[in-house]
Amino acid sequence: MLKLLKYALYDILKSRFALIYTFFLFLIAVSVYQISDDLGKVSLSLMNILIMIVPLIAAVFATTHFYNNLEFIELMLAQPVKRIQVFLSQLFAVILMLSLSILIGFGLPMLVWGADSGLLILLGVGVVLSAVFAGFAFLASVMTRDKAKAIGVSLALWIYFSLVYDGLVLYLIYSFADYPLEKPTLALVLLNPVDLGRILMLMQLDISALMGYTGAFFRQFFSSNTGWLIASSALLIWIVFPNWIALKVFGKRDF
Repeated sequence: MLKLLKYALYDILKSRFALIYTFFLFLIAVSVYQISDDLGKVSLSLMNILIMIVPLIAAVFATTHFYNNLEFIELMLAQPVKRIQVFLSQLFAVILMLSLSILIGFGLPMLVWGADSGLLILLGVGVVLSAVFAGFAFLASVMTRDKAKAIGVSLALWIYFSLVYDGLVLYLIYSFADYPLEKPTLALVLLNPVDLGRILMLMQLDISALMGYTGAFFRQFFSSNTGWLIASSALLIWIVFPNWIALKVFGKRDF
C-alpha cells in the first residue's frame, strides 16, 4: 500500500501539476493580502475563491489522473495486489497532493501576514472539499470507460453543488417565506458540502450578523459542540460515502 502510494505521488509530482497548483494558490493568497490588511476581508475573499476553484480543480484533476494512470492500474491488478490497495493508493495520492497544495499555497502567506480562526477553518474546508470532489471524480471514473463522459459527470456535479443547488434553495426559501425555515434550511445546508463549508466559514465572520434571524440561528447552532459534531459528521459522510461507492464499483469492474 505505501509503496503504491509512493509511486502514485511520484507520478503526480512528475507531471508538475502540484507545483503549478500550489504556486497559483500562493499568488492568489499573496494578492489578497496585499489588497487588504483586514483579516476578515481576507477570509471572505479567499473563501469566495476557494469555494469555486478548489472543488473544480479537484474534480477535473482527479478524473484526469485516474485515466492517465489506467494502464498502471491495470498492470497492478494483474499482480497479486488487492484491489482496495490499488484504489486507495491512487485516491490518497490525489487527496494528499491537493491538500498539501492548499496548505502550502494558502498557509505560507498566513504565516507571514497572520491568520485568524476564519482563515484556519478555510484551510480545513479546502482540504475537505478536495477530498469530497476527488471522491466524486473517482466515482465517475470507475463507472464509465469514457474519459470525456467522466469529466462531464464530474463537472456536472461541481456545477450542481456550487451553483444550481443554491438557486434551488433560494427558490424554496422564497416560495415558503411565510413559514419558519431555519431548521429546513439547516437540513438543506447539510445536504451540500460546498454550502456547509461556506456556512462554517461565514459563521466565523461578523458578516453572519447581516444574515438576519437565520444567520443568528446558524451562528448559535454552529457555535455549539452539538452543531460542530453534526457539521463534522456531515462532512465526513460526504468524504466517505462517494469513495465507498467508488471502491465497491472498482472492486467489481472488469478491466
